[in-house]
Amino acid sequence: MKNIIFVFSFFAIMTLVYTPTFAQKTTYDKVEVQVDGLGCPFCAYGLEKKFKELKGIKKVRIDMETGLMQFNYPSGKMIDVETIENQVDKAGYTPVTTRITRNSGEVVTSERVEEIHEAVVLENVEATSFKVRGNCSMCKARIEKAATSLAGVGTAVWEAETQLIQLEYDPELIDLSDIHKAIAKAGHDTKKANAPDEVYDNLPPCCLYQRN
Repeated sequence: MKNIIFVFSFFAIMTLVYTPTFAQKTTYDKVEVQVDGLGCPFCAYGLEKKFKELKGIKKVRIDMETGLMQFNYPSGKMIDVETIENQVDKAGYTPVTTRITRNSGEVVTSERVEEIHEAVVLENVEATSFKVRGNCSMCKARIEKAATSLAGVGTAVWEAETQLIQLEYDPELIDLSDIHKAIAKAGHDTKKANAPDEVYDNLPPCCLYQRN
């Protein structure tokens, strides 16, 4: 009988010791990221959908007017700026500033500075145009960014009505086929390059143009 009482007492004590550990409440870091390029509710939906890939994310809020996205993420997972910016990039938008307020009070901030290729460095400028598939203002921002981010490209202007992109570039610095590939990689088909299916499928609903 004494043995039974001892065993019962032992398990009762162990339960008291370990219960607080298992009952610990999850703490969260607060994340704020300024996103450039949000043009409509579908854009916000696409951005939120991409972030829902991060398991444990809570209280996602997106202000369409300011482009500010906020959410909470478990402190124990120690989310970093690179992860946040990568998710924004994958959704097809541009992260401008990122701020993480840790549960401990520590604040981590970052500002994305885009490299600018000035037209003045282009010595042998040629103008050309070609068709790029897209639908809306978000497509316009994504297509133009894909082109102008390349060294050797001066200007790039895409219009939804004509589906044409007007380019100025230096053929001695970049091959035209590489521009086609960069635009396709961003999710938009051109005459010479097709976007990967997985990239196209991840575009916001408003950007899903009809493919041939």
